[in-house]
Amino acid sequence: MDFSSSSLDPRSSLSIGEKLCFVFIPFIGLFEALVYSLSGCFNVQPPKKKIYSTFNDIIVLARNSPFTVNEIEALRELYKKLSCSIIDDGLIHKEELRLALLRTTFGENLFLDRVFDLFDEKRNGVIEFDEFVHSLSVFHPATPLEQKIDFAFKLYDLRQTGYIEREEVRQMIMAIMSECGTQLEDDVLEAILDKTFKDADADKDGKIGKEEWKEYVVRNPALLNYMTLPCLKDITTVFPSFIFNTEVEDILWQLPGNHKL
Repeated sequence: MDFSSSSLDPRSSLSIGEKLCFVFIPFIGLFEALVYSLSGCFNVQPPKKKIYSTFNDIIVLARNSPFTVNEIEALRELYKKLSCSIIDDGLIHKEELRLALLRTTFGENLFLDRVFDLFDEKRNGVIEFDEFVHSLSVFHPATPLEQKIDFAFKLYDLRQTGYIEREEVRQMIMAIMSECGTQLEDDVLEAILDKTFKDADADKDGKIGKEEWKEYVVRNPALLNYMTLPCLKDITTVFPSFIFNTEVEDILWQLPGNHKL
């Protein structure tokens, strides 16, 4: 992919939405890495601590997410392996997420910090299993667009002010490009920022509010391409060697109004 000034020049034939899509495409690679890299953990002995969800918990998670019971069980196995990769306590720490995503336990990464913060919904410094499932469900193909738009907004709202500011977009683009080993020339970066805020900042107050962001994304749907991971549609096919507990499936079949299985 060519990120030279000529390919991103605002006078080119590509729309600004397409240009920004190219800039943010590395996101999807990192999230796919989270799912696929965990498959390599299965030569590790399972953790001794057993603090994972019960059958009833799994049923509740399935009923409140786009995942089936078997898929929740698959995610639970992935969670177990990830949560014992460094600290064997049955919880995902930032270092363990960094290892899964970036293959290293060292260094700072703005993108990883934001992902961890959003996954850590209880703000207790770790990712618990229900948070893991809830956050990954945002990237499921069946998840409503509204949830994806909201998650993406929070991802860019670095200071958590309820607005996306120009400097936050600049920092995120620079962090992604740095992670990819690529740099944008200053004039190209400024052109992207100028055009983005011209199109998205409807009230011209120098920041993008939630409604402005929603309207902007609706006009430029390619911006949310990275918010859908097709591999989550049936996580059990990604790891075909899994053998699932049929007792959970039998319980769920007995619940009224269930159409998942």
